[in-house]
Amino acid sequence: MAQDFYQVLGVNRDASERDISSAYRRLARQYHPDVTGGDRQAEERFKQVNAANDVLSDPARRAAYDRWGDQWEHAEQLEEMQRQNGGGFGLGGFGNRSFGGDPNVRVEFGDMGDIGDLGDIFGSFFGGQRAGAPPRPARGRDIEHSVNFSLREAFHGTTRTLQRGAGGSRLELTIPPGVSDGQRIKFTGKGEETGVGQSGDLFLNVQVDDDPVFERRGDNLLVPVDVPVTTAALGGEVAVRSLSGSGRLALRIPAGTQNGRVFRLAGQGMPRFRGDGRGDILAEVRLRIPEPLSPEQTELFRRLRQLEGDDQ
Repeated sequence: MAQDFYQVLGVNRDASERDISSAYRRLARQYHPDVTGGDRQAEERFKQVNAANDVLSDPARRAAYDRWGDQWEHAEQLEEMQRQNGGGFGLGGFGNRSFGGDPNVRVEFGDMGDIGDLGDIFGSFFGGQRAGAPPRPARGRDIEHSVNFSLREAFHGTTRTLQRGAGGSRLELTIPPGVSDGQRIKFTGKGEETGVGQSGDLFLNVQVDDDPVFERRGDNLLVPVDVPVTTAALGGEVAVRSLSGSGRLALRIPAGTQNGRVFRLAGQGMPRFRGDGRGDILAEVRLRIPEPLSPEQTELFRRLRQLEGDDQ
């Protein structure tokens, strides 16, 4: 029995794209082979999570899945059959069938009389083979490949060139911005080539390396900001590092800013993978004391301590 993709990710059928993305990232990290140490059950779970995300993270695929369940890949053929039969399949004797693991989603099979050989019909639509027909060319195998990206590459998008088998052709892949660690990207028809049959698919298992400056939190980026103690006390402007544009953003610090305070720069974080908009930059204040202190600075700090003592 085919698994329900919504159950695999642990989300409701009306879950938002953000809910699906969040559930996927959490499960992908939990069952990633680098974390589980090659546990076979965890590896199988990892594949199931990626397969579910491949469908539910794509609006068109998700719509097809919601309607046709485990036959979603044949949505166009199924809809064409409906059109040809006046809006109903008309497969007499088959009754009704539920799809997608949801008993409330059903397709009605009415009566259309003598429709001939059902094997011929489903064979033509779902890749079946009629008895006595010449064998169809074998489909190429799917290929799994792990690829490392830097956070900067994940931010801007990049390309990778792969060799398809020993002596095979070189394949250049375009990686969209916003890929996440543990993500699995499907490239249809980019797997093994047979020369006669349909090529298999290529699946890239993404690993994004840690960055020495930025800490990724979903679509947000946490970055430390050195703030002189005088600026924190009196207010002023500081520069925040960024992965886009000039690499620097201006941030206005209000007077009396404390160490560890976090400022949000909206829309300056990671691009959303195959989606609209970007996350935010979270700028965390780290107070900086001049080093070494000049004699004049030392005297000023002593005076400040005296004033603080007078206030206590």
